[in-house]
Amino acid sequence: MVSTNYAPEHAGIGPYATQIAEHWADLGHETHVLAGMPHYPSWSLDPAYAGVWRRTEERAGVLVHRRRHTVPPRQTALKRAAFEASVLAHGLVAPPAMARPDAVLAQMPSLAGGIIGARLAARWRVPYVPVVQDLMGAAAAQSGISGGDRAAALAAKAETYALRRATLVGVIHQTFVDKVAAMGVDRDRIRLVPNWSHVSGPSTPREKTRARLGWGEETVVLHSGNMGLKQGLEVLVEAARRDPGVRIVLLGDGNQRAHLEELGAGIPNLDFLEPVGDDEFPDVLAAADVLAVTQRASVLDMSVPSKLTSYFAAARPVVASVAAEGGTAHEVLRSGAGVLVAPEDPGALLAEVRRLGGDPDTADALGAQGPRHVEAHLTRAAGLARIDALIDEAMGVPST
Repeated sequence: MVSTNYAPEHAGIGPYATQIAEHWADLGHETHVLAGMPHYPSWSLDPAYAGVWRRTEERAGVLVHRRRHTVPPRQTALKRAAFEASVLAHGLVAPPAMARPDAVLAQMPSLAGGIIGARLAARWRVPYVPVVQDLMGAAAAQSGISGGDRAAALAAKAETYALRRATLVGVIHQTFVDKVAAMGVDRDRIRLVPNWSHVSGPSTPREKTRARLGWGEETVVLHSGNMGLKQGLEVLVEAARRDPGVRIVLLGDGNQRAHLEELGAGIPNLDFLEPVGDDEFPDVLAAADVLAVTQRASVLDMSVPSKLTSYFAAARPVVASVAAEGGTAHEVLRSGAGVLVAPEDPGALLAEVRRLGGDPDTADALGAQGPRHVEAHLTRAAGLARIDALIDEAMGVPST
């Protein structure tokens, strides 16, 4: 596997890459991962890897080959390009020292990871299978990153290079299919491999967790995960400013956190929480009254937030401040566990939050649809089985 993100990263695609690789190792396969240095979602290097240039480590039976790269604390098109270039250069110059594998899987949105995977598979003459988690060409155009318009064309070229050379292409959502096909990938080589819920349900009573966190009777709205440009989290800061009776909690990290803290300075009902451990995370989600997912209005078809699978498992209602025509909106409505409001509209978001906060029975009934959706469509076993089937098909292994 080639995946810039990997454990100990606990947000984004890192947990999916880790669970796939560890699943393969558990099955008895010799599994190697070419990964970057842990840095996400804070976009700061994990102190445990300070000064490390290259390292091979064993984690849960998986051999992880780390390669140094830049870690830009703030995102611009130029800095993102430098990040990708450093991942690409080091990965190609110093690939893993290992025997010829049976197949190569690459986790994208890393453009560099996609190109490295394609090049290594060609060198070894083995099947190459990228899994598209985000579309970086569309992301550059839609996320609001400085210089994004200029970067979009270059990113699309890199994506096209990586995807056209694939034996099969996995996509995590149906809305990605047209974009991938437009890059010249035959539709009969595209397979749907949705992500799964990689966290368990809560294990502690909500009231106990709320008391520990200092949450009282007020309605608590929680956003978890990356605080980046595409999330458009200013809408939550403004919502907190407008209604002191609603507590807004931003849990996690990201390159926009400092900006959001500055923007929200002096708002007493706006909290920023540091990321919590995997054992505590489900309880914190479940303790909220409403779970929020937000995106800029321009974000349509470039990503589906991985946080949704965790939200659904928490059994709390989801309010999605996103474009109605995008993949995120589609998933929220398909789950039956949430409602949509107009993106970048704090008034619309607050109206829905107040409605759910004032009607606990409706909120509970809506939230209860989440675990049902997980059990029906998003179990880890089903997700890993889809990945196994994708690899087997690329290798020509007969289906059983």
